[in-house]
Amino acid sequence: LQPLYDALEDMIPAVKLKEYMESNVIQIAPLAFMRGRTLNDAIIVLDEAQNTTTHQIKMFLTRLGMNAKMIITGDITQIDLPRSVNSGLVQALKVLKGVPGIGMVEFGKKDIVRHQLVQRIVEAYQRWDDEKKAEEQREKAEQ
Repeated sequence: LQPLYDALEDMIPAVKLKEYMESNVIQIAPLAFMRGRTLNDAIIVLDEAQNTTTHQIKMFLTRLGMNAKMIITGDITQIDLPRSVNSGLVQALKVLKGVPGIGMVEFGKKDIVRHQLVQRIVEAYQRWDDEKKAEEQREKAEQ
């Protein structure tokens, strides 16, 4: 959960953040702690959603209560799940496409706001992945 704390500390002065946390204006909870809750009058953020399972993301999405909004972030190029486990985010993007009331925004390499080398690193990995896929296709075609 440290990345969430880091981001909050970047945006909110420490004294105010402590006050918000103590009064539960801001709550940080692991995904497993969402089960059974209905989140009303809230803005709910799920970060790193590419590493949710299909059951986890469905459970999370169904916590939406009245006057609430959900923001789900994830980078499908950085899925850390075992190969045998499907990403809940990937599935949700397909299942929920076109559902009224749900919006999706896709960012690209140009939207990276970290160190300038990060964009070049992402591009290099993309080229490498593309080359490996092309190589695998050539090998299959030769068989």
